[in-house]
Amino acid sequence: MKNILLFCFLSIALISCNSENKAEADLLVYNAEIYTVDDDFSTVEAFVTKDGKFLEIGTAEELQEKYKVSEKLDAGGKSIFPGFIDGHAHFYRLGLQQQRVDLAGTRSFKEVVQRIVDFQNKRNVEFITGRGWDQNDWENKEFPNKDTLDQLFPDTPVAVTRIDGHALLANQAALDKAGITTETSFSGGDIEQENGELTGIIIDNPMGLVSNAQPAPSTKEQVNALMDAQKLSFKYGLTTVVDAGIDKETIELIDSLHKDGSLKIRLYAMISNTEENLNHYLDKDPIKTERLNVRSVKFYGDGALGSRGAALKEEYSDRAGHFGALLSPVEDFKETAERVAASKFQLNTHAIGDSANYMVLETYDQLLANDENRRWRVEHAQVIDEEDFKYFSKNIIPSVQPTHATSDMYWAEDRLGEERIQGAYAYKKLLDQAGILALGTDFPVEEVSPFLTFYAAVARQDTDNFPEDGFMKEQALSREETLKGMTIWAAYANFEEKEKGSIEAGKFADFIILDKDIMKVKNSEIPEIKVLETYLNGEKVY
Repeated sequence: MKNILLFCFLSIALISCNSENKAEADLLVYNAEIYTVDDDFSTVEAFVTKDGKFLEIGTAEELQEKYKVSEKLDAGGKSIFPGFIDGHAHFYRLGLQQQRVDLAGTRSFKEVVQRIVDFQNKRNVEFITGRGWDQNDWENKEFPNKDTLDQLFPDTPVAVTRIDGHALLANQAALDKAGITTETSFSGGDIEQENGELTGIIIDNPMGLVSNAQPAPSTKEQVNALMDAQKLSFKYGLTTVVDAGIDKETIELIDSLHKDGSLKIRLYAMISNTEENLNHYLDKDPIKTERLNVRSVKFYGDGALGSRGAALKEEYSDRAGHFGALLSPVEDFKETAERVAASKFQLNTHAIGDSANYMVLETYDQLLANDENRRWRVEHAQVIDEEDFKYFSKNIIPSVQPTHATSDMYWAEDRLGEERIQGAYAYKKLLDQAGILALGTDFPVEEVSPFLTFYAAVARQDTDNFPEDGFMKEQALSREETLKGMTIWAAYANFEEKEKGSIEAGKFADFIILDKDIMKVKNSEIPEIKVLETYLNGEKVY
């Protein structure tokens, strides 16, 4: 009996001792297929987190032997991925859009008008704004004019922006408020006229005259916009978003909301190319916290292909004598690039047409010849001349949005012609040349869902499985390449690959649980995948 009691005592003491010797951890996640996206692209069964970071990965058995955990999460065999990073989007603009007329998906100008009327009947705002129409989706593919809006809203300004953000339709009341007449001078865009009268269509740079005439959102509206954008992002598994062009005021508001804890999402901010912004930031060190990174400048090289504003080397195939336009003189771009090169900031330039891309790539190549780790980016890199692919590298990074290919494929060849289209939306070729590809959505130009990004990249089809064999299928990415583009490569493009983009010890515990394994389901099932849970810093945020 004494021996039995002694054995029991020693057993209890040993268990207690073992428990005391265990390291502490906050969370154990187990019974999962975890895609780490590490250098070996390995999968594991479990991991533990502590203080908002991944502590160790391995098997549930070995981790439970080693760690005393405060909380356990049985993933039920589901697949887990690093939190998705949207490499190019408009986070703040997405939030503001929730307060404006949503014109995405309209199939006619009549439907556009009806949505505007319905919105105003509910909201009764002093200046109606909205976004999302695309004349390429209508039976009549010509730009609309302002006549109907003039009749319905003779005293209320209306300005609604095309889906790509590079053209808008304004009624006469909005034109008057902006001081726009047939004599208004402009450069880098167009104020369209027909028979000597304004049509209401404004393209690229002159759009600023209309936006400057709109009432600025209140602080409450700005805060609501950021919170709305965060809610949508977490729903789709986005834990970091690159906001491609915001001002000092918005950046400071984001920082304050991060500090009070109400805004949690991580943001990589490109500062808009204004003199005020450049003067404020470029002479200083980049701003870096765990949730905010301000270290890049956004420059617009040209407009969009859909509105024929993209700058091409040769004329548009569907409009003789029209080449699109650079939004700034070449000298201005090079001056800004030199100024950024002399700072600690990254330069990220919007370039759609092959002419704009050439200007950007040649300038980057000259300025970065002796500096191999500046990681300057070409945002969109949409139409590239065969001779210009050579410029891309891990120091001149293509940042692309795969859904642009499947949104534009119905009419892109009309704009570019059979030969030039071969260098457009060429994601596989860009990857082979650069060795890296940052993927994003460009929301709200496209939808927020990264699953549509993934689907467009691997299937090169729309959600009706068109075209049957995929659009320029030879330019499709593999699933592994696509996942890397939405995680570790996007992190690299932000100088953040050491802190996020993969599930590895020491990195932020940002991860998502999906209802289906995006690496294994049929292509046709990818767009319908749902995020079950989103974690940021090991905290469940969705």
